Amino acid sequence: MKKPMASGLEGVVAAQTALSHVDGERGELIIAGERVETLAGSQRFEQVCARLWNVPEVDLGPARVWAAARLPAWGETEGMDAMRAAVAQLPAKSTAIEVTAAMGVFAAAWARARSGEAPVSPDPRLGHAADVLRMIKGEPARDELVAGLDAYLVAVIDHGMNASTFTARVIASTQSDLVSAVTGAVGALKGPLHGGAPGPVLDMLDAIGSPERATQWLETELAAGRRIMGMGHRIYRVRDPRAAVLETAVERLERAGVTSRRLALARAVERAATQVLAARYPDRSLQANVEFYTAVLLDTVGLPRELFSPLFAAGRVAGWCAHFVEQQATGKLIRPASEYVGPMPN
Repeated sequence: MKKPMASGLEGVVAAQTALSHVDGERGELIIAGERVETLAGSQRFEQVCARLWNVPEVDLGPARVWAAARLPAWGETEGMDAMRAAVAQLPAKSTAIEVTAAMGVFAAAWARARSGEAPVSPDPRLGHAADVLRMIKGEPARDELVAGLDAYLVAVIDHGMNASTFTARVIASTQSDLVSAVTGAVGALKGPLHGGAPGPVLDMLDAIGSPERATQWLETELAAGRRIMGMGHRIYRVRDPRAAVLETAVERLERAGVTSRRLALARAVERAATQVLAARYPDRSLQANVEFYTAVLLDTVGLPRELFSPLFAAGRVAGWCAHFVEQQATGKLIRPASEYVGPMPN
């Protein structure tokens, strides 16, 4: 009897990895041997890069200067299109440090170009999150805001065999170069079923406006056949642990005197959405995912929603680079089989 095909490769183990572990039943994310809750808020982005790349330390400062000399002409108006075009023009022999630094520089420069402003030159003496915020805003950022962005970049740095990481590993398996792998991964991350929902979460919160309107608004959306942004995940059957990490990061900002305009509303909408979805889909567990509180955190840090997906790429790129190295070390081409269901010749 023929074994049934796993739709979307669900449940198929495509690689062994020492980089991250996702337990969807328990709501657990382990990154290079440590829980994401422990890493986010206690370690800077560069420190977690060093864990993933298995090196003593990482300094992205000089590489940001290197990347700033390679800014493209911003012919694309959409953020992920701009990021894809920018990374694609990097030298094929670029290193993980150079590509990772470049993604932060490109995201910041695109954001300023979109506002009609000139790019800000990097300061190699600063940490990566601090310099990226400075290059976006045009002035040094408060330590509390830097810590918030650092927590975000760490929370999204790697997440098992997601679509963009798998794309990077497939390209790596052909013995292609790192820039090609990251360019392909950016294309995968652009898709709304993967990394494209943080901005629309803010659109949803703006449309709801107040907690008492949440249930009716959500029910109307579902009745119209539309998705509830930031709710549900392909892997997690409980609340995404990264949602808790980012919610906690917003709480820390508020304790430091940085007011969030949307945290209270977001919590009310999350509660209402969990209840409405449970009533409509009793056999499915649809709870808050990373994008729900990504929107609230990055908004509180003072970043425009159009920049959310490019910043996702600026964090996840470190994981892509680590997977590239890990996959190439196997020396094995990824080449799954397919089942032909078309017509046969007479």
